[in-house]
Amino acid sequence: MPDVRHMLAAATQRLGERLDAELLLLHVVKKPRSWLFTHADDVPDGDVRADYGRLLDRRASGEPVAYITGHRGFWSLDLEVTPATLIPRPETELLVELALQRLPGVAACSVADLGTGSGAIALAIAHERPRAQVTATDASADALAVARRNAQRHTIGNVAFVQGDWLVPLAGRQFDLIVSNPPYIEAEDPHLVQGDLRFEPASALASGLDGLDDIRRIVREAPACLHAEGWLLFEHGWNQGDASRALLREAGYAEVFTACDLEQRDRVSGGRFA
Repeated sequence: MPDVRHMLAAATQRLGERLDAELLLLHVVKKPRSWLFTHADDVPDGDVRADYGRLLDRRASGEPVAYITGHRGFWSLDLEVTPATLIPRPETELLVELALQRLPGVAACSVADLGTGSGAIALAIAHERPRAQVTATDASADALAVARRNAQRHTIGNVAFVQGDWLVPLAGRQFDLIVSNPPYIEAEDPHLVQGDLRFEPASALASGLDGLDDIRRIVREAPACLHAEGWLLFEHGWNQGDASRALLREAGYAEVFTACDLEQRDRVSGGRFA
């Protein structure tokens, strides 16, 4: 029977990714990553091998590891994810960083997160700014259920979740900062039917022929929900920085900017509404 070392080697060869092989095995044995280094010579029992094989089959078919294991790390939080939610990605942490730069460390403030999904952005901001009152919206009741469970799991009590399309449930309210990671992939982009994206909710990925339909709406409608001098920040595609800045300027925002991710690609744009 193969030991842990050889099981991982075979799984890595099959998947072409060592990390995926490790994460799936750790999920089966319910152990931390350090277990791999201290138990490499262990020979797992038949149940473990069978369960691991089933998970490898799912991953080999293209199903994302996060949906197989039911969780994904984001910021400092381990979050539940399901097929009802977009899988949080490392590049979105830039949006959190830029939001925190614009929020006072100790003073009370108000934040809205549009299209919260698993709650990743809202919960990361609320965790770092405990005096902030964060409101997270999503059109999907299933996604909001996941976000609420994530808030409860991490005992983050300064986030309220409301169902509705973008800013609709926030009518009559104003915030110091609005953030969003909206859909921004072009509707005809071939990547939507390839790889992990095939399994994620299409409504959280694509937005019109140029990918900017939801961003246009958010930029246009956010001022009604912003305090004077309030900020709007949103994530977008690597090739949408110019268009995003143009939309913000046309809508009357000042201090318009685009920030790049770690790979020096345009990733987040924003502006202050005077």
